[in-house]
Amino acid sequence: MKASGSRRAVRMGDQIMREIGTLLVEEAADPRLQFVTLSGVRMNSNLRIAEIFYTVSGDAEHRREVQAGLEKATGFLRSRLGRILKLQYTPELRFQFDEFLEDVVYGKSHPKD
Repeated sequence: MKASGSRRAVRMGDQIMREIGTLLVEEAADPRLQFVTLSGVRMNSNLRIAEIFYTVSGDAEHRREVQAGLEKATGFLRSRLGRILKLQYTPELRFQFDEFLEDVVYGKSHPKD
């Protein structure tokens, strides 16, 4: 995915992160999604895809359960987001575990290029 750095994409990403966070707290009924923290949103160049980064504490098995819960809730979140933001086209939502924060917290280093 080619990410966009335009001001419009950044504003839309911020708005999507705020609304998805609110929806997860107030309307998502899945218990797997209780302690998910959103850490950022990256929009692609034509604003059709929103890559949403999240963190959650726990082991790899718990992360897989949370990822499954997010993927199951994607349709619900996207439809609610479209109604709230009143966009002509609601972007596809892709959830990605944010490994950067985990690497910083636990001291793992990235391989050098």
